[in-house]
Amino acid sequence: MSSGADLFVVCKQCGAEVSPYITECPYCGNRLRRRAPKLPRMDSSANTPAARSGLGSLLGKGRPGGRPRSRPATVRAGSDRWATVRPYATIALVAVSCVVWVATRAEPELLFKMMVVGPLHGDWWRVLTAQFAYYEGGGGGVYAFVAILATGLFGWLLERRHGPAVVAALFLGAGAAGALVAVAIYTLPLVVGANAGALALVAAWAAPDLLARREGVDYEGDLLGAGALAALLLAVPFARPEASWVAGLVGAVVGLLAGLGLSGMQRARD
Repeated sequence: MSSGADLFVVCKQCGAEVSPYITECPYCGNRLRRRAPKLPRMDSSANTPAARSGLGSLLGKGRPGGRPRSRPATVRAGSDRWATVRPYATIALVAVSCVVWVATRAEPELLFKMMVVGPLHGDWWRVLTAQFAYYEGGGGGVYAFVAILATGLFGWLLERRHGPAVVAALFLGAGAAGALVAVAIYTLPLVVGANAGALALVAAWAAPDLLARREGVDYEGDLLGAGALAALLLAVPFARPEASWVAGLVGAVVGLLAGLGLSGMQRARD
């Protein structure tokens, strides 16, 4: 019934040559078989030009058993775990800053209860609340905009790598450390705003790229943009005296050290 190495079969009723993979003759309707034969399975990777030319094994497109090689990751190490999770810590920090901004406009006395002015006298919680307080007059709105923008942007990027706990701890910890150093240095310290916390997030995010640049390895981040925003935050105290340059510098150093430490831990895990 078969001929030409099963390229076709001959219908017994009309004598027509038809495909061996059909059940009824298309010319006379005669029943050829109950079920169509199964098509032979072929490894798709073995049928590619690279595989036919013998390059399949060299390119990693064909392996014994038909299983493809795993492709190298194209995302930054450590970012795949949090990339699809909402940046809850960053959202919370930006939201609290905006809410406090509105609240202090409605109740100005609240601003003076939150910021650091002079010795703490036991009010240690001010080193945390001062990061969310901003003056309104003069260029206070510009300072608030730049600090909150840096917090939102680099907090989100850093949270994609290391998760919300790192962002919250780094922002609050660096801000508190900067305020405490300012209190220790000055007899009448003045600390308002989140230039320290924002600089910590920027520095922590840029640390792995700075390390890669030093080692001559390709990196993904925009160091020029991060550097410009960091320079703007460091320059804010020259226009806004309530933005302590000491606190900002301490925040940048804390963020850089934290970023290098996190990068080293990630490399050790990899």
